[in-house]
Amino acid sequence: QVQLVESGGGLVQPGGSLRLSCAASGFSIVSYLMRWYRQAPGKERELVGVIAPFGLPSNYAPSVKGRFTISRDAGKNTVYLQMNSLKPEDTAVYYCNRPSDFWGPGTQVTVSS
Repeated sequence: QVQLVESGGGLVQPGGSLRLSCAASGFSIVSYLMRWYRQAPGKERELVGVIAPFGLPSNYAPSVKGRFTISRDAGKNTVYLQMNSLKPEDTAVYYCNRPSDFWGPGTQVTVSS
């Protein structure tokens, strides 16, 4: 059975960094396209980035490009979202997704001084 569990969220000051993890079970992440989404209060869920299988390039939303990086560890069957130079507008609940219907419960990221 497919399961995704995010972790690593928290409170960070503007300009800081966080690394989110998405631990997967029930399938191998190296064989699937995986996505990170986020949803801020009162806003629609937004695609943050995508990591493709088989070494194909990743893609990112313009708002995070150059600051966020998605990677994976096949041995741990885990996908990561490294977030640098964080801004208050990055505050949201971050979700891991395996298209199309598998979601984790999310992890809260708050960027505030």
